[in-house]
Amino acid sequence: MAVTRRQFLVLGAGAMAGLTGCGSRSSLGGADQLSMWTWTGSVNDALIGEAEKAIPGGNGKQLSMTRIGGDYKTKVLTALAGKSMVPDIIGINDDVATYFPNADQFHDLHALGADKFKGDFLEWKWKLGITPENRMMAYPMDTGPTALFYRRDVFDKAGLPTEPQDVAAAAPDWDSYIQLGKKLKQAVPGSAITDNITSVYLYALAQLPQRYMTADGRYIGDGEHIRKAWELAIRVVKEGLSANAQEGSTDANAVVTNGRLVAFIGAVWWAQLGPKNAAPKTKGLWRVTPSPGGPGNRGGSFLAITKYCKDPEAAFAFISWLESSKNQAQSFLDPVLFPSTPASYTDPRLAAPDPFFGGQRIVDVFAESAKKYPGAYFSPYDSIINDPLKAELVNVEIGSKTSDQAWKDAQHQIDRELTRAGAI
Repeated sequence: MAVTRRQFLVLGAGAMAGLTGCGSRSSLGGADQLSMWTWTGSVNDALIGEAEKAIPGGNGKQLSMTRIGGDYKTKVLTALAGKSMVPDIIGINDDVATYFPNADQFHDLHALGADKFKGDFLEWKWKLGITPENRMMAYPMDTGPTALFYRRDVFDKAGLPTEPQDVAAAAPDWDSYIQLGKKLKQAVPGSAITDNITSVYLYALAQLPQRYMTADGRYIGDGEHIRKAWELAIRVVKEGLSANAQEGSTDANAVVTNGRLVAFIGAVWWAQLGPKNAAPKTKGLWRVTPSPGGPGNRGGSFLAITKYCKDPEAAFAFISWLESSKNQAQSFLDPVLFPSTPASYTDPRLAAPDPFFGGQRIVDVFAESAKKYPGAYFSPYDSIINDPLKAELVNVEIGSKTSDQAWKDAQHQIDRELTRAGAI
C-alpha cells in the first residue's frame, strides 16, 4: 500500500479540519510573554519557574505556561484550526508524526539554528521530530528506554539467577524469557511475566527497526516482523504467563500490588507508575536488567514552536535551554523524564543509587538501552493502525477469536481506516 504525497496531505485535512479557515493569527499572552501549553508531568516546575521570571537569552521575554487537562491533543488541534489564541510553544507527545502533514503550522527549527545542538542528542530521537520532507517540526525532550524489571526475592525463591547481569545472561531473548517465566510459574504458582497480551506486543514492537509504514508511505504493517510480534504476544498468553490485567483496568495496578506480576519488560517510566506507586512495600526487592530481545523505546516528548509565535528566536532560546543536558538531568529527578541527551547520563543526579531497586544504579541500564535502540520510522497513521491490532489481540486473549481470524479482522479494519484517511 503506497501513499502518494497528495494522499499524505489528505490526513491533515481530516485530522485538523478547518486548519486553513479564517480567523485572526494571534498567539496567547502579552507582548512580553511567550505562552506555552503542555500537560501535567511534562516539565520540571523549578525550571519553568526560572523562565517565568525571564527566559535565558530570550530577548527579555517571560514564559507563561498553562497545563492543559482532559484531551490535550484535541485542544491543541482546535486552537490551531481556529488560528486564534494559539500558544507560542506546545508540548507534543510521542505521536509527533500525526502532526507532520500540517508541519507548515510550525516553525522549521532548522531555520532557527537547531542543527548546532544536534550532536547533543540521541540521533534516533532527533530524527523523530523531522518530517519526511526534512522540516524539523519538533525539538527532543525525554525518551522511554525499556528494560526488564524483576522481583529479586521471587527469582531467588524459584532458584533462578538474581543478580542483574546473571538474569540478563539467562534471558537474552524472548524465547529464553518465556522459559524463565515457566520456571517462575512452576516454583511460585500464579507468577506472571506480563500484565496483558498487548504489553508483550507493544514492547516487542518497540524493539524493532521497522514499524507500520516506510518513510515513503508504503504500508508494511501486514509484514512478517509485525506478525512475529503478534504471535509472540499470543504465545506468552498460551503459556499462562500473562496476568490478564487489561490496560486501564483496576487490575493493572492490582497485579503489582498483590505480587503476581514478578517480572515485566517496561519503559523507564514504569518504575514510578508500576512498583513505586502500586507496591511501595516492595522497596528494595526490585532490580532492572537489559530487556530480552534487545533495547527498545516507548514514549518520549517534544516541543514545537507554532508559526503564530510572537518571537520565534526567543522561543527557540527557551526550548534549547530547557532541553540542555544539565536541565534534562534535573527533569529526571522531577517529574522523572529520561533524558534524550547522553551527556546527562553521567550527571550525579541521575547516577545515584536507587534505594527502591536495592541501591542499583538503574540509570546505567536505561542509558545503554537508549543509546543502543535502533530507532524506527513513526508515521502519521501509526495510531489508526495500532488500535485494531491491539483490540484484536485482546479478543485472542479472552478466547473469542483465533489468532488467524483476529489477524485477518485487524488487517481488514486497518485497510478500511487507511482508505478513509486517504492513505491508500
